[in-house]
Amino acid sequence: MKAGFRSENETSENRRTQRVSRGIGAALPAATALTSLLGLCLLWSLAAGIWPSRAFPPPLEVWRVLLKEAASGDLEYHLAMTLWRVAAAYVVAMVVGSVIGVLLGTHRRADSFFNPWLILFLNLPALVVIVLAYIWFGLTEAAAIGAVAINKIPNVVVTMREGARALDPRFAEMATVYRLGPLDHVRHILMPQLQPYFAAASRSGIALIWKIVLVVELLGRSSGVGFQIYLYFQIFDVAAILAYTLAFVAIMLLIELLLVQPLERHATRWRRRPA
Repeated sequence: MKAGFRSENETSENRRTQRVSRGIGAALPAATALTSLLGLCLLWSLAAGIWPSRAFPPPLEVWRVLLKEAASGDLEYHLAMTLWRVAAAYVVAMVVGSVIGVLLGTHRRADSFFNPWLILFLNLPALVVIVLAYIWFGLTEAAAIGAVAINKIPNVVVTMREGARALDPRFAEMATVYRLGPLDHVRHILMPQLQPYFAAASRSGIALIWKIVLVVELLGRSSGVGFQIYLYFQIFDVAAILAYTLAFVAIMLLIELLLVQPLERHATRWRRRPA
């Protein structure tokens, strides 16, 4: 009896130890990232102290400007406008690019015909697309969002085309045998196989789109982070430029950590994990 009681205590103690180890392992990456950011801020502060200049403000000055803009409501408004444009352009680029990419990947003749078009748009500078969109369609929201989406669509097409080329034909044969409808075919056959490629296009898309959105706002919008950066550039207010830039970068990092990565883990939960 004593031996059995002792073994049960040892088992429960081992489980507690494993839970603590898992908790420490999960918190370690966040602690490492936080320490790294604090080290960067310290280095920034030291460099600003050694080289005092209006063109290189210390972190505390940038923080004061950030709080001032947030208190006035300007920061929230311009961040919201930029996020709206990023989200709209992202949805358009991912939907259109995914459909075209899958079609080209599954139809060889169409891929051969449209491949020169794809190469052309891949190498077309983003600035040219933005300027032409504003000239042809005016300084409107539709022109701004469309210009950003057009710059991203070719990258999505290339990634999704490779995913469509890698589709396993055995699953298509299985769908034929079980007489799956079009929606079931897309849901159970296409989407699981294309998910890694869609995730790759999505992650790179967010990083590229928000940078292009800032250029769009700088050239032809009267709101958004890009417009504010252009406004403060006119008066050489580097602290305000850094405040808006870092605020938006922080939001994009939160979206990556709290939305993109959890959704990706949920979408790939069916895959086998390494032992």
